[in-house]
Amino acid sequence: MSGGRARRTRVKMCGTTRLEDALVAADCGVDALGFIFYTKSPRYIAPDSAARIINQLPPFVDRVGVFVNATIDEVTTAAAAGLSALQLHGDESVEYCRELRQKLPCCRLIKAFRVGDESRPDNFTPYDGCVDAFLLDTYVQGASGGTGRVFDWSIIEQLRLRRPILLAGGLSPENVLAAITEVHPYAVDINSGVESQPGVKDHARLKNLLRLVCQTVLFW
Repeated sequence: MSGGRARRTRVKMCGTTRLEDALVAADCGVDALGFIFYTKSPRYIAPDSAARIINQLPPFVDRVGVFVNATIDEVTTAAAAGLSALQLHGDESVEYCRELRQKLPCCRLIKAFRVGDESRPDNFTPYDGCVDAFLLDTYVQGASGGTGRVFDWSIIEQLRLRRPILLAGGLSPENVLAAITEVHPYAVDINSGVESQPGVKDHARLKNLLRLVCQTVLFW
């Protein structure tokens, strides 16, 4: 498409629990790695274990801590592992986000939302001034995320989002290019779609997905 702006979609691999998975992802071009500090997640990792992985990463790979309704002190403690961004997957308020930004000004702030038929623009607009990006995941009642299910991407346009979009929810080598073409997200967030079991990445699927995304430049 002539006259458009070329951009490669960034890739975040979430649910990192093993050094070998992190190094393969980094070698294949991942932009960010996610570490889940929510103890109820099957992909939970303790901050000290995350720090050991982070300390062995090559440069220019972002380190994202994933939290669900954690206290400010809990997030601050985990951030000492070497985090460069914070992803909030719970019911965190605007006031909470503002306080967290003041406490950890060097960390980018990502607010996650579970998207479904009831999602509306006014769910997002209060956060415009206090977060750097929105992560859109699939709404499943009783789940905070990581369900491995795809939601109806056509809902996104009506939300009129003013922050960069990180698209999550059941993304895999089989559907990631369709997601990028339809949604034009700033980044895709991959997890269960490149796993052999929770927290263990399938390196063949991971490499295939990263190859597809990193070699694809779209214009818009």
